[in-house]
Amino acid sequence: MLRDGKYAAWFRTARGQGTGLVELVDGQITGRDTFFTYGGSYQVNQQRFTAVLTVKRHTEGNPSVFGPDEVEVDLSGVCSGAMATCSGTAREAPEVGFECTLIYSQEEVPPADAKCAIVKLNADKLPRGPDSRSRPRAPFTPSRPPAS
Repeated sequence: MLRDGKYAAWFRTARGQGTGLVELVDGQITGRDTFFTYGGSYQVNQQRFTAVLTVKRHTEGNPSVFGPDEVEVDLSGVCSGAMATCSGTAREAPEVGFECTLIYSQEEVPPADAKCAIVKLNADKLPRGPDSRSRPRAPFTPSRPPAS
């Protein structure tokens, strides 16, 4: 079952590879990487899913792994546990095969009953300023070159 949540995405084509972040919630896809935004929709049937992903450039930079800067990709894939893999092609570049791996990234939230250590501060033990060091400073003696 493909869970709702945030995923790290690793993708590749014969033209290149990249990584991004996507969020899947109630059949909708949103996400981005350094140069592109992602959107679209997905449907899940047990361990299998299909998706239509739109990719649009938001910042100049590296070339798209598809070629064109705006594409619509038809995907199909399988999910197992915290990972999903899929493949497909962009309508605008049907000759370019696309593969993607999604890794579920669950944010760790500390349990509500977690106990934190309480450290008491004793201000009397703190140094009072630059002249109140715990040990005396040795006087500065410049080094002299060895006598010949």
